[in-house]
Amino acid sequence: MTVDGRARSLWGWGFADRFPDRAARRSLAQQVGALLGARELEVREPVSPESLALPSPRALPTAELAAFSTSAILERARHCYGKGYRDLVRGFRGDYASAPDFVARPRNEAELDELLAACAKNKWAAIPFGGGTSVVGGVEAALPPGFSGAVSIDLGAFDRVLEVDPVSRAARIQAGALGPALEAQLEPRGFSLRHFPQSFEHSTLGGWIATRAGGHFATLYTHIDDLVESVRIVTPRGVWQSLRVPGSGAGPSPDRLALGSEGIFGVITEAWVRVQPRPRFRAQASVHFPSFGGGVEATRAIAQAGLYPSNCRLLDPTEALLHRVAGDGSSVLLLAFESADHELSPWMSRALALAAECGGDCPKGPRFSDAESPRASESQAGDAWRAAFFDAPYLQSALVSLGVLCDTFETACTWDKFAALNAAVTDATSAALRRVCGGGIVSCRFTHVYPDGPAPYYTFIGAAKKGGELEQWAEIKRAASDALSASGATITHHHAVGRIHRPWYDRQRPEPFALALKAAKAALDPAGV
Repeated sequence: MTVDGRARSLWGWGFADRFPDRAARRSLAQQVGALLGARELEVREPVSPESLALPSPRALPTAELAAFSTSAILERARHCYGKGYRDLVRGFRGDYASAPDFVARPRNEAELDELLAACAKNKWAAIPFGGGTSVVGGVEAALPPGFSGAVSIDLGAFDRVLEVDPVSRAARIQAGALGPALEAQLEPRGFSLRHFPQSFEHSTLGGWIATRAGGHFATLYTHIDDLVESVRIVTPRGVWQSLRVPGSGAGPSPDRLALGSEGIFGVITEAWVRVQPRPRFRAQASVHFPSFGGGVEATRAIAQAGLYPSNCRLLDPTEALLHRVAGDGSSVLLLAFESADHELSPWMSRALALAAECGGDCPKGPRFSDAESPRASESQAGDAWRAAFFDAPYLQSALVSLGVLCDTFETACTWDKFAALNAAVTDATSAALRRVCGGGIVSCRFTHVYPDGPAPYYTFIGAAKKGGELEQWAEIKRAASDALSASGATITHHHAVGRIHRPWYDRQRPEPFALALKAAKAALDPAGV
């Protein structure tokens, strides 16, 4: 599989040419080993694609489906997993036991409808693949009894911006469009979706909608939900097309049911989404706090002031160190504003004043830029953070090759609960790391903030035992998730539910709502595929 001529990694994140060579990983092993207490880390190599052994397909595409389907070994392997820690470890080992039986790439809705009918007739699980970046087991064909096969549905052919409404500032875009391709097609029209999740380079619009992805904006337009006008889904019962309007009070919203549905009702094929003029004015600043608590208070004050910064991400001291933002033990708040319409000095000045009242210091001052100005802006902490943010998934793949257990989890809670939650989650995760890894690191940052609470995002790192990585990970993940649940926080703010979060999601959602979802599922997908 290639994107713009570059090969995607079979098992790891992103492009294959971004995986460090052995010498670079040996150097990384020394750095991470010192971070984990001078541990000796082994540099390992992934199983070669040529040596892969997959189970024989249980099902093959019919003659009607063969024109847009394949059961080639490498394609089945590429569509076996997402990109969570468990997926990376199994792919690195060459374990593709749960690979789909074939991969279908429908080129239009008629072929997709034909595919879903065949799945219902033959009892094949139909799995929308998106960009394959799920970190919660959302695309794996781990089938319950009663299925005779599994099909991975790849909408790579549905990759176009079909229509732009410049008056209402909206665009009709096919669901298989990857982030960069989507933006490249909007740019000549002067617009941008401005939705940049960490997976942006390799994830799709349909995947963002199906998983309620969190994107670029730390406040106001935090989720893809805020940008969706209407959604079109091909279901086994027919086409679901919602009315395109800016808002409606006509009963429960079909779009709200589609958002976060994770492919259980059908396959999202396109959506009308709100687009924006590309920003001209930008303002950035990094504010240092001697204590994490001071940073929390400043972040809350800014979130409740109605300033709506595009970036308002607070890093604890460990997070600031890991992402090369600060190494002096301070917590750092990364602030940014952007606008296509007006200069931003008043907004930034007020935000910095609120931060200063909570003990924050902005040693380099704010930085302002105008896209029409010929002067290049100087690099600052925000630029280092941005680079580290998009590089992090590549780093995780490299760490897996060194036998390092490294993963993240995220949540959201109200401001009044955060201090107790942070203590409980950090303690529970640290204790689990000590039990299964002999120690490790836990860090926290805010990815998004709301007037009523933050979305904390945690990273944990420890030394894995060769062959026991999945069991170690499961114990740490369980401890962290139990702590989130006991603290009254959500099991996920933007990573979705999938298989991994399902036990805690079942505790979180009301039982009558679960019955309503089951009824909707039965109505739209009577064969349950």
